[in-house]
Amino acid sequence: MDKLNGYIALTRLNKPVGIYLVLWPALWALWLASEGTPELHLLVVFILGAVLMRSAGCVINDYADRHFDGQVERTHQRPLATGLLSAKEALVFFTILCLLAFLLVLTLNTLTILLAFGAVILAVLYPFMKRHTYWPQAFLGAAFAWAIPMAFAAVLNEVPWQVWPIFFATLTWSLIYDTAYAVGDMKDDLKIGVKSTAILFAKHLWQWVALFQFVMLGLLFWVGQLFELGTAYYLSLLIVLCWFAYDLKRLATQDAQQAFQVFLQNHWIGFIILLGIIIDDLSV
Repeated sequence: MDKLNGYIALTRLNKPVGIYLVLWPALWALWLASEGTPELHLLVVFILGAVLMRSAGCVINDYADRHFDGQVERTHQRPLATGLLSAKEALVFFTILCLLAFLLVLTLNTLTILLAFGAVILAVLYPFMKRHTYWPQAFLGAAFAWAIPMAFAAVLNEVPWQVWPIFFATLTWSLIYDTAYAVGDMKDDLKIGVKSTAILFAKHLWQWVALFQFVMLGLLFWVGQLFELGTAYYLSLLIVLCWFAYDLKRLATQDAQQAFQVFLQNHWIGFIILLGIIIDDLSV
């Protein structure tokens, strides 16, 4: 039973925020690519795929950080840090999760199958970037956003250029919420030599986050133009704008608990945008 609990803890299935952060942009893409009528099969594949690949990403992240997590207050009880699970067990589990996700992708077209290899590469790459760059959040964003070209490929059997504004809006979004997430780890990260945008931005953090918010909203406004979206979608962006202003107020306090709440609640941003897209499609 302890081992089972360890595997569940390794996947963070009991903390589904990360699943939502992967899933909502994937569903934006499915709805936009299918003009409001995504196939049930595709919905099932991408929902289950989000769960499996986010879980796999958590496993490989803990494998990469197994020598550091024990020195960080927030992570010192993770299964690999405590020795409940071994590094070999984690790698085997990661492989199984990736294979399950790949079996799902095999029900899709060839282009989507080929793109799936990029998802695995990005998932593996991200956790190791914390040692080499202050921008690991950008690699996380690329990993989370990779479902977007995959969704368009699954629907259209091509990846049109209009995909990339959505991709970069999602990547920029990760710079917002994952920078907030990293605020709580700054002291421990500085001690053990792990890098993050939170450390890079330091006292200017909220100003940088404000810039990313502006870029994300600008890209999403452009997406609305490209896909000829209407009032409901732009209303969702207005709600997001107000939410972002509230987030900036909290981040300006430099308080770790406030910053963590910003992270925890940010997945609602993705849901609000998805709701705007769905309502807009229904009203046509």
